[in-house]
Amino acid sequence: MKNHEKIYLSVKDNLVTGEVFNLVCNAEMDFLRTTPMPKSEDLPLYYESDEYISHTDKKKGLFSFLYQLVKKWSLQMKVKLILEQTGTIGLLLDVGAGTGDFLRAAKENGWAVNGMEPNRNASKLALEKGIHLKSSLKHFEGKQFDVITLWHVLEHIPNLDETVLALSKLVKPDGVLIIAVPNFKSYDADHYGMFWAAYDAPRHLWHFSKKSIQNIFSKAFILEKTKPMIFDSFYVSLLSEKYISGRKFSLNALWVGLVSNLKAIQSKEYSSHIYCFRKTK
Repeated sequence: MKNHEKIYLSVKDNLVTGEVFNLVCNAEMDFLRTTPMPKSEDLPLYYESDEYISHTDKKKGLFSFLYQLVKKWSLQMKVKLILEQTGTIGLLLDVGAGTGDFLRAAKENGWAVNGMEPNRNASKLALEKGIHLKSSLKHFEGKQFDVITLWHVLEHIPNLDETVLALSKLVKPDGVLIIAVPNFKSYDADHYGMFWAAYDAPRHLWHFSKKSIQNIFSKAFILEKTKPMIFDSFYVSLLSEKYISGRKFSLNALWVGLVSNLKAIQSKEYSSHIYCFRKTK
């Protein structure tokens, strides 16, 4: 642990192993780091669960049903957002594309789509939808894109500095980079503490604040817009309540999700944010 770091919170892997991890605070950058950080070759083991919805098209069960329901709406909102930011349809790269639903929606709206997803099972599901995904950003070296998106992906990437540098090279001058990540300074994060589902250690290796995201990308990008993801507080609260009580549904979770959004109207600290950056020329 570095001198300017201290333990912020200890959390448990509630999905696969039950292991305990520390979230270490970097006060200078204003983010948290999961420690011990699993080795790269061990990370796939922590995703081996049918409950990890991002890598499946599972629709059975309350959480899967709610996830898929909101996803249908959010896909169109995401496609609308990238067009608003670019002003024209062009070349798109989605990093951490999962099962390819966003890229399929973008393709149906005229975008030339490319995607990266390291999980083989998710890539197979994407291929069934006509979306071919690469396993690494290295496959795109030398290319540039009008817009690159990372929807709840940056927190999963072990080599953060290397990835930020790669992204800065892959976005065209005056191009757009869109990042969506959870916010550990939200009301629901504070309310649930070690049970906050969006900590999701060790799959989430980094835990960002608004300040940290701006710090990380400030060398190559200008932040143009920040948007809340209002549904995240409800979904994360439902999952957090499940970790606490084992119940699959909780009215209290819906109340906490609502309160989190209402408090964020003033504090501007929503459960998750979308950050829209413009590449400096």
